[in-house]
Amino acid sequence: MDDFYTGPNPTALRVVSGRSLSPDNGTATSPRQFGDIVALNDPLTEGPDRGSARVGTAQGFAVRVSEGGVVSDLNLHLFLEAGEYSGSSVVVNGRVDLDSATRESVVVGGTGRFRFARGYMLSRDYEYDLANGGVVELDVYVQVQ
Repeated sequence: MDDFYTGPNPTALRVVSGRSLSPDNGTATSPRQFGDIVALNDPLTEGPDRGSARVGTAQGFAVRVSEGGVVSDLNLHLFLEAGEYSGSSVVVNGRVDLDSATRESVVVGGTGRFRFARGYMLSRDYEYDLANGGVVELDVYVQVQ
């Protein structure tokens, strides 16, 4: 998943800026603050390289919910646009702690071929920094009734 906040074609945008919770309410040095809301419209690709084939789009939002660290509540729709699952989507919710090497989120449902889906998603930074974004590896494990 390409999740870029900067550059000529950003795929994520901070739509609400949170605030620092320091005692003097001064400016935080972190590019992310408590209460930030970020809208996501990230390409899903087969691999991490810029030339990798696009297979879908990750659309949703994240809200920074921690006063310390970088923890967000994530709501994400993984909409597939290629292959046998084209037109179907998987819905993921979870607590994402960027200080963890691997984060686990819950698959709470889906559409099309993934209707009534259950499972989990593991996410890892492939090449990522808070100021600019980057590439996040997603592994989604789904069971359909």
